[in-house]
Amino acid sequence: MKRLVALFAVVCSLNVVASPVNINTADAKTIGEALSGIGLKKAEAIVKYREEKGAFKSAEELVNVAGIGEKTVEKIKHDVLISDAVVEDKKADKK
Repeated sequence: MKRLVALFAVVCSLNVVASPVNINTADAKTIGEALSGIGLKKAEAIVKYREEKGAFKSAEELVNVAGIGEKTVEKIKHDVLISDAVVEDKKADKK
């Protein structure tokens, strides 16, 4: 029983909850920390792509960034913000 409790504690600690992040304004460190499966190198690639090509219009555009594939985008797209207005729109929908 103690092993089961210990195993559960370890699993829970590994299950990090990602927080929404605006990929058009955040720095690489923030992106890397906020998005599950995106480390610092991929986050730096996101920022570099944004600086060279302009702002992202959708989360799906992340597939154009070197090292990020469709599966990764599927996993993180709900935690990706394109603008801060998205948060405000969700509040407006509740009215």
